[in-house]
Amino acid sequence: MTAPLTPPPPPHDQPSQDPWQAPPAGGAVGVAGYEEDGPGMKTEVREAAVITVGLALCGVLLGVLWWWLAPHVPLMGGVVGKEWVVYLKDTEGEQAVGVDGTFTLLALAFGAVSALAVFLWRRRGGVPLAVSLAVGGVLGSLLAWRVGVWLGPTQNVLAHAKAVGKGVTFSAPLKLGAKGALLAWSLAALLVHLGLTALFGPRDPDPYASPYDAPPAPPAG
Repeated sequence: MTAPLTPPPPPHDQPSQDPWQAPPAGGAVGVAGYEEDGPGMKTEVREAAVITVGLALCGVLLGVLWWWLAPHVPLMGGVVGKEWVVYLKDTEGEQAVGVDGTFTLLALAFGAVSALAVFLWRRRGGVPLAVSLAVGGVLGSLLAWRVGVWLGPTQNVLAHAKAVGKGVTFSAPLKLGAKGALLAWSLAALLVHLGLTALFGPRDPDPYASPYDAPPAPPAG
């Protein structure tokens, strides 16, 4: 009887076809993209703190614009019996609604612009950036509210009415009736930044992509 024939071993220069063989060093990282990218957590937290402070300081500009663009609510003072009273000159006017609407529209615009600026600077998303946009927007809105009230007419309307005289029209102090407007900046910033990141941000590598996929064949000729 003769011994069974066995195939010769493959030459040394022939690549192995073992599907369980470990990929070459550095190959899987470069192809599959599992390398760590982007700045470290400390850097992201530091940048988020800078963004928060910057947005909060921008609230000063929002407050000035609100004071400048908001409609004036006319008041009048008079004497009823022996007491001074202050009342609205136009009871059917919508100036008070316009004050809240002006603040809300300005806050939405500030949110969109701040989100665009942050995205152009960082070109990516992340939890620290989202938190900084939300917190910075709220702080900026609070500061804008206080700045607008401070720049506006005096809060002591009774003393003001006595100073200008009976039957003389004067402007009411700035008042934000709808406190929900303080969240408009943050909401706009988060939504715009999320949309920009989804459309133009870096794409995560496909975790199911095989590092052994063969490259496409070169064109004929």
